[in-house]
Amino acid sequence: MDLTPPRPAGRPPRPLGTCLWNFAPSRESRGGSAWWLQDASGGVLVDVPAWTEANLAFLRQQPDGLILLTHRGNHGRCRHFQEALGWAVWVQEQEAYLLPGVRRLHTFGEAAALSSTLKLLWTPGHSPGSAVLHWSGARNLLFCGRTLLPRSDGSAAPLRTVLTFHWGRQLASIAALRHWPAAGEPDNIACGAGLGALRGAHLVSNGAAVLQALDLQMLASVAPGPAFASVSS
Repeated sequence: MDLTPPRPAGRPPRPLGTCLWNFAPSRESRGGSAWWLQDASGGVLVDVPAWTEANLAFLRQQPDGLILLTHRGNHGRCRHFQEALGWAVWVQEQEAYLLPGVRRLHTFGEAAALSSTLKLLWTPGHSPGSAVLHWSGARNLLFCGRTLLPRSDGSAAPLRTVLTFHWGRQLASIAALRHWPAAGEPDNIACGAGLGALRGAHLVSNGAAVLQALDLQMLASVAPGPAFASVSS
């Protein structure tokens, strides 16, 4: 008996310049946004898009890649995509238990390198196993999951909600990003949700300056908001 859920038609991801695509928000991950990057060393699906015919067809057209999960909320139908594509899945070790039955599952601790241009860092706070990916290949780009979310002024900031795992650790993780992988990086930030705030821009520009401008001391006193609150300017 085939227990694979049916796939609606959907629409393919949107190309965003050199070697980068953005998928439509997925209801399966509370409006989470997934990304596809094509690096010289191979392709990476950052988080899991909606389980649709268009998304699966697009990914099947790509060279062999891998799936990277930035936090527990954007797993979506990871197992179904993994089975359909046969790709390896990477996740921070704190959240591997959430993926029973997923084949070719790889975990990492504090940091890992997928290649010379693709580096992972554990950034706990939003969830226990939140992580970011820095891509220094065709783009200088930080994929941050929900560690940072877009603001309507074009910047990005952390959002504390009642579902936040540990606010203090999240702010400490952001402080670490100001010097990882190096001061002055990244050029841009790709967030894992809330892209509507950017009014079609998709990426947060001047990523290093955005990180430096955050007042982490002030943010430490912010009270939790609703679980699905949006970020304003």
